Amino acid sequence: MSRRGSFKKVAVEADVLYKNKLVAKLVNRSMRDGKKSVAQKEIYRALEIIKDKSGDPLKVFVEALENIKPSMEVRPRRIGGAVYQVPSPVRGERKESLAIRWLVNCARTKSNTEFHTFGEKLAVEIMDAAKGEGLSVKKKTEMEKTAEANKAFAHFKW
Repeated sequence: MSRRGSFKKVAVEADVLYKNKLVAKLVNRSMRDGKKSVAQKEIYRALEIIKDKSGDPLKVFVEALENIKPSMEVRPRRIGGAVYQVPSPVRGERKESLAIRWLVNCARTKSNTEFHTFGEKLAVEIMDAAKGEGLSVKKKTEMEKTAEANKAFAHFKW
């Protein structure tokens, strides 16, 4: 048991339209102020745009997530008054959650000049990530580079 105690994992139910848990997680993550129906509309709009441009939206979305999921991350570890960034592998659940979080945040930061709605921005970000480019994939490579650079501190991992 950890210092903070244990917690019960909440099971996410599959979304209404695609019957997919990943899409449901994406909806929950992109939701603002508890407005789930608004978030759902935007996510479904994004998936419609993907469907029009490159076929099966679920396949493209899953491929995008696979390209975004990080394999290594750095965690701060305090040893003798100094804090070291210790590289460690990322657990399966956390990989998924980081990938979805980065996808949503990168879509939100896209400029408003060329895209008008969050759905359009998200669709572009998902398609870019499926190709292995875009802001979220860049974020993943940055994180893995940091882990690689701090490989010297790997011996501090218990």
